[in-house]
Amino acid sequence: MDDDFDFPSASNAADEMGMDEELDLPETNPVIKVGEEKEIGKNGLKKKLINEGEGWENPSSGDEVEVHYVGTLLDGTQFDSSRDRGTPFKFKLGQGQVIKGWDEGIKTMKKGEKALFTIPPELAYGESGSPPTIPPNATLQFEVELLSWTSVKDICKDGGIFKKVLVEGEGWQNPKDLDEVFVKYEALLEDGTLISKSDGVEFTVKDGFFCPALAKAVKTMKKGEKALLTVNSQYVFGEKGRPQVGDEISVPPNASLQINLELVSWKTVSDVTNDKKVLKKILKEGEGYERPNDGTVVKVKLTGKLQDGTVFVKKGHDGEEFEFKVDEEQVTEGLDRAVKTMKNGEMALVIVQPEYAFGPSESQQELAVVPADSTLYYEIEMVSFVKEKESWDMNAQEKIEAAGKKKEEGNVWFKAGKYARASKRYEKGVGFVEYDSSFSDEEKQQAKLLKISCNLNNAACKLKLKDYKEAVKLCTKVLDIDSRNVKALYRRAQAYIQLVELELAEQDIKKALEIDPDNRDVKMEYKILKDKVKEYNRKDAQFYGSIFAKMSKLEQQNSSSAEKKEAMPMAIDRAVHLRAVSSVSAKTRDCWSAMITAVKAGLRSISTRLNAPVKSKTS
Repeated sequence: MDDDFDFPSASNAADEMGMDEELDLPETNPVIKVGEEKEIGKNGLKKKLINEGEGWENPSSGDEVEVHYVGTLLDGTQFDSSRDRGTPFKFKLGQGQVIKGWDEGIKTMKKGEKALFTIPPELAYGESGSPPTIPPNATLQFEVELLSWTSVKDICKDGGIFKKVLVEGEGWQNPKDLDEVFVKYEALLEDGTLISKSDGVEFTVKDGFFCPALAKAVKTMKKGEKALLTVNSQYVFGEKGRPQVGDEISVPPNASLQINLELVSWKTVSDVTNDKKVLKKILKEGEGYERPNDGTVVKVKLTGKLQDGTVFVKKGHDGEEFEFKVDEEQVTEGLDRAVKTMKNGEMALVIVQPEYAFGPSESQQELAVVPADSTLYYEIEMVSFVKEKESWDMNAQEKIEAAGKKKEEGNVWFKAGKYARASKRYEKGVGFVEYDSSFSDEEKQQAKLLKISCNLNNAACKLKLKDYKEAVKLCTKVLDIDSRNVKALYRRAQAYIQLVELELAEQDIKKALEIDPDNRDVKMEYKILKDKVKEYNRKDAQFYGSIFAKMSKLEQQNSSSAEKKEAMPMAIDRAVHLRAVSSVSAKTRDCWSAMITAVKAGLRSISTRLNAPVKSKTS
């Protein structure tokens, strides 16, 4: 055979045979044992496995594959062999550079695999054949060994940036928008002219550098990965090109570039508070996977600076480490929340905006005064931490003790007016005893009392925080356990009043007074409810009065308009027109009247019930 034997492209073969471009490919690769033959897809392609490959990955469309092959007719006549030439054959998979049988079959192979493909004419050279070696309508056999492949990915899925991996990176993670990457790159025009080069530059992924392609590419790369980018003009400098910059020559309009890119390393930057007001940049990765939780005692080395470099606090560097408890307001909120994301041994730079630092107030710190509205920069190293014991590591009695402790902590924060912090303690307390199937009868009774107490106190927190729907849910949980709990009825009524669920509030208040007729707090809430109903009656009267006034004005305008049109030529009978206007106005009045009557009847019903005497019941 001639050394320059070429396979006609899949697209050319399809054009010659009038075939559709689409192949009915299998959803997954069939499992084939050595020596076994199976059909691939539904177009007659068969594959017989000769030697198994390595790993589990298969090449994808766009990848550059390298193979050795021997091609024969069904009678055994050999028409081509890369092995005879001693040179492996390389091509891009799924790009129409080879016959369709190859594109379809090689996608099912693993690295190092050897297989025999039997390819029908429709997936080979069809009716035309490939004279003089391949006759028309010939079924072919190819013994193929997949030596290797290089991944080539269409990063933006629009053909704008193709990435060919030259050296695989480490691990599985990729940089994100906030991360700071350190790269080396070399950008060249298609003719090989060097445009720009750097042996090391750092930039934030979101901000980008040199051209948009760099930022998009690094987000797909792993640490240590080297890649060749083929970039169309829209991801470089577009229609305008770029003028000369320093020693870098100009880039012509609509120019495509080849960019050699290496992702040397990056520093992970995370948005701790999800509002970009507390950012944590990892300077040194920590160990393991555990991180502190609320209540954890941490030991750290800490240096706090202002934007101008002034050090206002430095702890843990001389001898004993700085120790504090997470979520106890012993440090600024921003630092507190950042520490909860750190691993043992991790070093980080934490940038805290004023909202999570000292806010609009000036603050005297250990080494300097922090001016109002200052952004703080903390360099922190997590030396060690001891987490609070989790519920799954506790026995029943330990869970009950832990729940009681959280309840007491919540009470302290509630009295200090820190309702959100108190709420978290009560929630944690309930979490310890929520599932009590393994408890003894005595332990279940203790757990019941703790659940009632913590949920009631948490409901009080939610009322203070104006989270009325959550307050209703918490009180309902208590009433599911104890239907005659006056505090739960009282607090749920308070929440219902704020949610303008006045009938539900009335029901809870009346039930509470039936149980405890002399309860002063419930009686006060009853008065508040009555005042609310009166207030809503007054507002409704004003609202509906305004609507009636507007309707009356509209009717007058309609009547006036009809009279003005009397002298004008009309396409329809005047009487019919006026009857239609009158009918619409009447129906509108009836609709509003019915709605207002219903609303007022409902309010009168509530008012009547509120003024009715409450009957007490003895338990």
